[in-house]
Amino acid sequence: MLEFKMGRLESQNAVITGSGNGIGKAIALLFAREGANVVVADIEENGGLDTVKQINSDGGTAVFKQVDTSDLGSVQELITFSKNTFGDASILVNNAAVFVFGSIESITKEDWYKVFGVNVIGYANCVKEVLPGFRQNGGGVVVNIASISSFIAQPDFIPYNSSKGAVAQLTRCLAMDLAKDNIRVNALCPGSVRTRATDRHIKSLGLNPDEAYKEFAQDALMKRMGRPEEIAAGALFLASRDSSFMTGAHLVIDGGASID
Repeated sequence: MLEFKMGRLESQNAVITGSGNGIGKAIALLFAREGANVVVADIEENGGLDTVKQINSDGGTAVFKQVDTSDLGSVQELITFSKNTFGDASILVNNAAVFVFGSIESITKEDWYKVFGVNVIGYANCVKEVLPGFRQNGGGVVVNIASISSFIAQPDFIPYNSSKGAVAQLTRCLAMDLAKDNIRVNALCPGSVRTRATDRHIKSLGLNPDEAYKEFAQDALMKRMGRPEEIAAGALFLASRDSSFMTGAHLVIDGGASID
């Protein structure tokens, strides 16, 4: 069993959406190790409960709440649950996302509603609902998981990249509007990371997984894909006092893939 000691997020209350797997799960595990009380929020119950089980079995503190971030009522229930369990949240990590790809001809109206409903409106819903608690307690931190897809073009990625571009601008605007309340808002922009979502995308394209991973790795100067734990380390930096003079920023962790 891991021994939990005083960490950079000691006594902080963190709500982390999409934390049942992948990057979100890695963030939840790391935040718990650093002393945070974690609300694991995910639309998929099995993955969320598994994250909670890992945290609690290692001596951390976590609970699960099912949520559909595109539904404001569901988000309100999440934040109320978090407050009743741990007290007001002091950290929000917006990570829940859907992965919708395609060309402008192939994407339907329903696809557009889905990708913006979760990836943009979902983020806004969560920020809106944590604000009263943040303000009452003198401030808070928002970490939005964006992507290098926020600022580079990729073939047949139109809906996803459009949504992540919106996340980047949402981050800037929130940072400007909320700085007066001592609320910091930053974005994390990962490159190619091997997660369940990546595996599903490869499968949907009918690609050979091993060949696809090698191809994705070649996009980075470091010639490999990232690990969820490496992205989580960036989220910890943005959530902690280590980044106390940062707001409205976009932290890129992509192995150098977007340098040119």
